[in-house]
Amino acid sequence: MTSHTEPSEISSSEWLSLNQFLQELKEINTQCISVYYPYGKGQNTIQLLQETNRSESLKKIEIKIEKKILELKKNPVSVGKFTKTLCIFGWIKNGKIEIKVIGTSQKLPYIYMENKKPYVKPFSDILKTNYNVLLVTVDQKTAKIQKFQGSQIIQESKLKIDLQGRHKKGGQSQGRFLRARQTKIHVFFKKVANKVRLMDVDSELILLGGNGPGKTEFYDELNSQLISKCRFVEGLSFTTSINDIHKIIIHHLYEYRKKHMEELIQKYEKLVKDGLTAKRNNVIYRALEMSAVETLIVSTNYHTHSQFKNIIKMLEIAKKTSCKIEFAVSSKIIKKLEIDDSVLAILRYKIK
Repeated sequence: MTSHTEPSEISSSEWLSLNQFLQELKEINTQCISVYYPYGKGQNTIQLLQETNRSESLKKIEIKIEKKILELKKNPVSVGKFTKTLCIFGWIKNGKIEIKVIGTSQKLPYIYMENKKPYVKPFSDILKTNYNVLLVTVDQKTAKIQKFQGSQIIQESKLKIDLQGRHKKGGQSQGRFLRARQTKIHVFFKKVANKVRLMDVDSELILLGGNGPGKTEFYDELNSQLISKCRFVEGLSFTTSINDIHKIIIHHLYEYRKKHMEELIQKYEKLVKDGLTAKRNNVIYRALEMSAVETLIVSTNYHTHSQFKNIIKMLEIAKKTSCKIEFAVSSKIIKKLEIDDSVLAILRYKIK
């Protein structure tokens, strides 16, 4: 029986390197072969490449990838402390075969896929890369809104008001002063909330922090759509280092992904009685060929299963249709998936 442990969160330095690498891959917008394999399984991967029939141009890419695998056997690379998974991307540019490689200390699923651009979904599902996150640091007179795409700040806004801290003797009464002060804060928070709404085009999460009561008062100004994405965070202030900010983002993305997968499994269990799910691989394979699969849920451990090569083909078929692929890393979900041949499917319609 396979033992399971929950995956540990990726270090901020490795996450940063992976995000930078994936940013470079975004420039590639052409037919690409993507290969992910566990360190030590290079020979098996070469065999897999040789067994598959591809067009002549893709075969040339595969031969170059095979040579790269043999090089990596002697000299593995990793942006982490050691190498657990090696990822190779090959494509043709101006008649020349280009290869990009990265190694990670984290466990990624075995992938061998030809697609119209590099296949990077396992990085976002498992290593939390390339997510759009809004970071809002606020107190009663200052706000900083930063939009992160992966580890990069792609948009930033700072807002400030001149706010008198104490009531001076003479002039208006203490009560009137406090009411005027609170109104000024309220107007300021409305302005900040409006800015957040404008910047929140496609973010998955809004992380809200800051010293003092400002963040809880500001939270009340958010609309329901923003509230659904919002999470209070500890340890965030205007002086928090970028490294610590990355750690905060990574932690909350792990929590976000965990919740997303739990909800997906609940959806699957709810649809079972309606006949809108499949759990046997031969049924799922047929449903994929009919474009009847809405979501394919795949265990990151699937390569330890006897259905390994079949699942690799299923992933490629899924990517060529409008089917969503979701990689599960939680021990609880993987245990459930292993009972059902490492893959579950949510269907668009019933199949006979």
